[in-house]
Amino acid sequence: MAVEQSAPPLRPGGRDAAPVLPEPRGPLSRAVIEALAGRSPGGPARPGAAAPLPRDAGSADPYGDDLQLALHVCYELHYRGFAGVSPDWEWDPELLRLRGALEAVFLDALRAGTAAPATARAGRDARTELEDALDELLVEPADGGGGVTGHLRDAGERWQLLEHAAHRSVYHLKEADPHAWVIPRLRGRAKTALVAVEHDEFGGGRPDRIHAGLYADLLEDLGLDSAYGAYVDAAPAPMLATVNMMSCFGLRRSLRGALVGHFAAAEITTAPAARRMARALERLGAGPRALLFYTEHIEADAVHEQVLRHDVIGGLLADEPELAADVTFGVRATGLLEDRLAAHLLGAWGSDPPRSSLRRPLAGAAPGDRIACG
Repeated sequence: MAVEQSAPPLRPGGRDAAPVLPEPRGPLSRAVIEALAGRSPGGPARPGAAAPLPRDAGSADPYGDDLQLALHVCYELHYRGFAGVSPDWEWDPELLRLRGALEAVFLDALRAGTAAPATARAGRDARTELEDALDELLVEPADGGGGVTGHLRDAGERWQLLEHAAHRSVYHLKEADPHAWVIPRLRGRAKTALVAVEHDEFGGGRPDRIHAGLYADLLEDLGLDSAYGAYVDAAPAPMLATVNMMSCFGLRRSLRGALVGHFAAAEITTAPAARRMARALERLGAGPRALLFYTEHIEADAVHEQVLRHDVIGGLLADEPELAADVTFGVRATGLLEDRLAAHLLGAWGSDPPRSSLRRPLAGAAPGDRIACG
């Protein structure tokens, strides 16, 4: 029997409302969230409120829910912040010290997970390794599968489509924002080209074409909540990690090369994935507002791929050739985290019986339900 999913009640202020603090997932995220909720930055805690922030990450799993949520909350202070939380927390020294400790654990794991064996590096310079990493992104799977988007195109059910949309909302509702931080850290050809790409991402001068806004339209077309941060509590660590990586690279000038590498990897792989998603949405009966987000990306990102590779990366390395290894790191780290997320989604959906890939299943969208879109 078909289950109709009604649109969730809108948050006061609609899609532009400030997000609320998420629920903690462990001692690190609890310490951060309780500090933000319980006192002013740099001030004493209210009676019975937050304890002092930890001084390090302890033995936290770098890819676990606790560390990833703690990082997410720290980073969100640099975006829109949280309802009821002082904006002065953004530059609180104690919180920044903890964030640095969390980032160190996360970055160590990313570097370990992307390190090429010594035999693979023998006789190859950093620029060659980068070109190889970029070339690999252009190779479509021999079986035509395409991972998560291929599954949704060929065999995905509507509840899986909705879960995928909820996952991706954690990034797409701030699409291109993390990459803007690298602009003042570039110069010349690289800066000009990256700004041109960002101009497209932000609507090309048309507020109604800002990509983050198009994604909010997609969510509403599917009957989902379009408010910024609406699905953070539902998003598991593999999804949070993909966005935390962008924020980490963007906020650290020392990782400007990695941010450029990430952006290039994202743009190179977006057009084929967007084509698969457009077919999935058509097959599952989504409306035109949902389709527009992906059809907009098919042509635009095919152009962006060339701009990122030849002008942004080419310009950056003409100015700073020593950053080639960092650009490669950004490309590889993006692939690593996207593969982890894909394994999580496909593992949940392919289990027997299928289970939700979210920490909190969507209302009216249980595995096996046929949910009306539009």
